[in-house]
Amino acid sequence: MSQNPYLFYDSITAPFTPEDFTDDDVLIAKTAELFVKTEVKPKLGDIEKQQHAEVVNLFRKAGELGLLSIEIPEDYGGFQLDKSISGVVAEKLGWAGSFSVSFNIHAGVGTLPYIYYGTEEQKQKYLLKLGSGEWIGAYALTESNAGSDALNAKTTAKQLDDGSWVINGEKQWITNANVADVFLVFAKSDQGMTAFIVDRDFKGVSIGAEEEKMGIKGSSTATLILADCPVPSENVLGDIGKGHLVALNILNLARLKLSFANIGTAKQALQLAIHYAEERQQFGKSISEFHMIQEKLANMALAIFGAESISYRTAGYIDEVLNSKDSTEGFNSLVSAFALEASICKVFGSEALASNVDEAVQIHGGNGYMKDYTVEALYRDARISRIFEGTNEINRLTIAKNALKRTSLPSSIKDLNKKEQLTRQEGYLVGAAELFDKILKALTQKRQPKNIEQELMRILADVTSELYVMDSCYKRSLKHPDHEVIQLLSETICEEGFYKIASGAAVMIACLYENEMEREEKLNEVSSIYVPIRSQTLIKKRKIAQAILQKGQYFTV
Repeated sequence: MSQNPYLFYDSITAPFTPEDFTDDDVLIAKTAELFVKTEVKPKLGDIEKQQHAEVVNLFRKAGELGLLSIEIPEDYGGFQLDKSISGVVAEKLGWAGSFSVSFNIHAGVGTLPYIYYGTEEQKQKYLLKLGSGEWIGAYALTESNAGSDALNAKTTAKQLDDGSWVINGEKQWITNANVADVFLVFAKSDQGMTAFIVDRDFKGVSIGAEEEKMGIKGSSTATLILADCPVPSENVLGDIGKGHLVALNILNLARLKLSFANIGTAKQALQLAIHYAEERQQFGKSISEFHMIQEKLANMALAIFGAESISYRTAGYIDEVLNSKDSTEGFNSLVSAFALEASICKVFGSEALASNVDEAVQIHGGNGYMKDYTVEALYRDARISRIFEGTNEINRLTIAKNALKRTSLPSSIKDLNKKEQLTRQEGYLVGAAELFDKILKALTQKRQPKNIEQELMRILADVTSELYVMDSCYKRSLKHPDHEVIQLLSETICEEGFYKIASGAAVMIACLYENEMEREEKLNEVSSIYVPIRSQTLIKKRKIAQAILQKGQYFTV
């Protein structure tokens, strides 16, 4: 698996989609949804005012409902369920404002490291408390000079003669800082970056002032200060000097979890926009009847559908690999193999959210700019998602670097060329794959990997992401051939996705070929790729908008 030669991980089974959830899975999702509605939303005003006691109480209640134990093994009080289930819980918590951030940090990077890297003693000590909500977890990696360059930490860990450690340094922008009971801290030792479990009551631990943020004001964000902090030898998490593996692989999973939360908030923005558009009267009728408003609503649904399709597909494949009885590889190699897909989910999900909250504000007009309306807070809160868990620029570089290493398209896409007659979706997908192949060939012929300009890496990342979205939506549509809305969404994404890839390919080719005649030849090759004639996408979008207006929300649970 770690040597996967294909652009995207693929298997003989169809990818997981939200329509595959069982009744039991839906019950878990409804439990999370009800928790947000009855417990979190009534407290959001207090949470935004930094009343941390309310956050602590909500964690206790979430623990009682089992929402913090989804991925924790049964031996430590958890349910040991799949990433797809933890994903739908994160999605439902995406409706919880600032508390969503606190929740996902705790359930993600605040808990997962103990599951995958902890010793038996560490799991017994920490997972039971984290799963019940008795303790709240935090993750301390970022420093003032180590943001995107996260492994360039200045925090130091010195090992003493008795095997214990002393840590000195400051960790910046730590989510849950003022409510956390335990921190996972990354520090430089003589052997290299190492991960340490630091209890809040350890000597030398203190918390700085709360940061004043643009959004997510209710989540605690502050500096963790470690001054001659003594840490026992048994609190090293993972191997000494191998903390970078803990940091990077857990971040892969955190990026996927963030995508699910973004999907939830994007659905909330769409629902608010639908309800406002139905109620708002202008020129003698509801503004939902105007085609430009319907186009916005349809584009919001398309963004969600794309993010949903890639995120649940990725979660399903990670579940498949981690649960495989044939797998003999370690967690590091298995999860690192999904770095490309996890980064695509993070970038696409956060930018889908950004687009949706922006359009929701626009549909609300002047009211969307007022604090009395929920979309105002959603707009501010959403901005951080393109920054944390690795900026989208860093994630795009991850996507591009991995794309350059994976030289072959998935066999499922290649096999389409064997068909005698292609559907419209298949025609656009095959065309997009041909464009992608031309881009990779041009890049490898004209540049050494280390010399590829960042602007070209950005285009490669965007093209790779669009192809993954197209392929995921197409595969989802195959599972539901009679679902009209799924077919409309998938067809539109495949068509528009091809033209986005074609645009990126043209820019890249133009930049790579200095000779004008050669450039013209290569651009003609790009423009001559055969795809189905453009359809009436505006009409399709009206149908999508009418379907969700009739339902009053996005079409899946």
